[in-house]
Amino acid sequence: MSRPFVLPDLGEGLVEAEIVRVLVKEGEIVSEDAPLLEVETDKAQVEIPSPMAGRIEKVHVAAHQTVRVGEVLVTFADAAGAVERPTAAAAPPQPVAAPAPASGAREGPVPATPATRRLARELGVDLRSVRGSGSGGRVMDDDVRAAAARPVGADGDSAPTTRRAASGDAPARPLGRIGLEPPALPKFEQWGAVERRPLSHLRRTIAERMALSAALVPHVTHFDRADITELDALIRRNLDPARERGVTLTLTSFLLKATALALRDHPDFNASLDAEAGELILKRYHHLGVAVATDRGLIVPVIRDVDKKPVIELARELAALAQRVREGKATLEDLRGGTFTITNIGALGGTGAIPIINYPEVAILGVARAREEAVVREGQIVPRLMLPVSLTFDHRVADGADGARFAADIVRRLERPDHLLLEL
Repeated sequence: MSRPFVLPDLGEGLVEAEIVRVLVKEGEIVSEDAPLLEVETDKAQVEIPSPMAGRIEKVHVAAHQTVRVGEVLVTFADAAGAVERPTAAAAPPQPVAAPAPASGAREGPVPATPATRRLARELGVDLRSVRGSGSGGRVMDDDVRAAAARPVGADGDSAPTTRRAASGDAPARPLGRIGLEPPALPKFEQWGAVERRPLSHLRRTIAERMALSAALVPHVTHFDRADITELDALIRRNLDPARERGVTLTLTSFLLKATALALRDHPDFNASLDAEAGELILKRYHHLGVAVATDRGLIVPVIRDVDKKPVIELARELAALAQRVREGKATLEDLRGGTFTITNIGALGGTGAIPIINYPEVAILGVARAREEAVVREGQIVPRLMLPVSLTFDHRVADGADGARFAADIVRRLERPDHLLLEL
């Protein structure tokens, strides 16, 4: 019996991907987890692995084609009758550990990311016995860990449920949706020559996400300035010692640390709003996204657990991550799971900006170019290096006073850089 394999739910609200390369041919026998296709998603090029071992009966897609989640990519011939092709790089069979597959194990490919499949192999979990809690039944990392902790013989078909309202309460009232239909464009050709250039998949995705955020979220922006004279001097003093350790100190690494520590004290800005349930989802982890300009567009990789890492480590990790992004080698795991975003346009100039929130986050910090200004300190006019910052946040989640206090906390930490260096 033929088995279709569809584009799985890739998470983070992604609904489509563009085929970059087809890595298999019809009639070819592939092993489980062997790469089938290379696709460009929201902001990364990733490989889609085979969910099973078997013979490719038909390839339904081609390079440069855009497919949506749920569309068929390839069809496998009966996997039971296929003989896996041995390869030099093939890994030896791994022993299967508990839990054993449940009697109600699902048939066909299991929707899961490559990272989740790898975790399942490491824990000895049969993904077919795990009921996914993600969108469309996608198996998540937590589902695999829960299955690994479940005693052998326990019912593997139970799935965690999402709380929508307190027991006995009426369903929460949605906070509202906005739908916009643009009017038809005029015929610009009537006024002169025009050129039509197709948007890249990435640019279309950015456009959709920005329009979604602008339509759904009531944005409000608070402006402030930080005196980073001491911070700039500290960075300059430590440039050479840091380089000897293979690290380039930058302002952004200090921004990351200051923001993560401020988020600890202002957790409402490290959250997402569940409008359907009328609940604020407070995240107890601090994974910060940093906007990186590339030839393909603006991409936001994520650095995890920023509050727990010293500045020198953040600088090293940031440099490596930005390089992977610019070289087009970032993975989906590099780009997902962010709780707050920082965009630093200082290298390009400008006196300030009002960035759009990276939905479903609830706030974003914008930073412009620092400039030396005449500042009055203790009755004296002195030159100080001043950094413009702007905090844009969701007005459904926080008020102006909340935003002002959070921004002031970030500014205070930037103005005490020695403390940032000592923070772990």
